[in-house]
Amino acid sequence: MTTINAAFKSDDARGRVLSNLSPHGFILDGVRCGSVEGFIQGIKLPPDDPRREETLAAHGFAAWKMRVHAKGEFVWWNGMTITYRSPEHAALIRRAIEAKFAQNPDALEALKATRGLTIIHETGHPESPTTTLPAVVYCEILTTIRDAAS
Repeated sequence: MTTINAAFKSDDARGRVLSNLSPHGFILDGVRCGSVEGFIQGIKLPPDDPRREETLAAHGFAAWKMRVHAKGEFVWWNGMTITYRSPEHAALIRRAIEAKFAQNPDALEALKATRGLTIIHETGHPESPTTTLPAVVYCEILTTIRDAAS
């Protein structure tokens, strides 16, 4: 095998752990998040939206399904309104992914165990042109974290 699929439905347990849907919670800027996916979808909801807290705490497909409530124009974090898909938005998601691996030793070990493999992200569906986190960027973030880990 020369690749590993970082996806919730991966046939490799390491790939499932790498998925944004995995139940590896973390704290970012004092806010508890149930998964990277919960974070990605939760910040799309304004701070006064009653579904925001539940979404931030979610993982798995429950988190992913919350995307239907977002308008896709802005995200909100730490009192800031950030343009959707902007460099600031991408940097915020990168921080969340880094926090996941920094705070979950088992997830970091799974990531480190992929050394020598190319990380891919294939879900079995075409990627939406408005996806929050394009696969190529996601895989680059994972590879950078992996390569920096000792």
